[in-house]
Amino acid sequence: MEESADRTERLPNHRVIIMGVSGSGKSSIGEAVSDRLEVAYIDGDEFHPPANVDKMSRGEALDDADRSSWLDELAVVIGEHRAAEQSLIIGCSALKRRYRDQLRAADPDLTFLFLDGSFDIIRERMAQRAHFFSPDMLRSQFATLEAPGRDEAIRVDIDGDWQAVVDHSVAALATLFGQPAV
Repeated sequence: MEESADRTERLPNHRVIIMGVSGSGKSSIGEAVSDRLEVAYIDGDEFHPPANVDKMSRGEALDDADRSSWLDELAVVIGEHRAAEQSLIIGCSALKRRYRDQLRAADPDLTFLFLDGSFDIIRERMAQRAHFFSPDMLRSQFATLEAPGRDEAIRVDIDGDWQAVVDHSVAALATLFGQPAV
């Protein structure tokens, strides 16, 4: 378990949500950032109940009721890591402020990093990958999105090079938490 002790050194006792619409890079950026900062990463999609996955697989958008139990599950994970003083990065859409508030209830110091990109760029990226989420549902995600303000999240523009997005994300989090960027 020495590795887990090492993993908290670069981002000590912080929980971070990498958020954005589907296709914004939450998983790939989140995993790369977690590797660079040596912090555990969890894909929030893995916590969706089967009914949500089935609904999205049929091309149906989730509603607030569908998302509520999913966010409750993620809040439990966040709360457990906070209680154990363990750092964690989670990829989670967190599209509305009330969803972010629901997660923040488990950890008032929860940080959000918003992967912000244009509809056209994200649609193009989604067309090139395999995922249970249909690119046709992207309009619904953008319609639901309540983009966080500066008071609520760190914004990272994803319309550029993937490595630059990772580098910017790592630097922003490292700076926020007073750690050297790696």
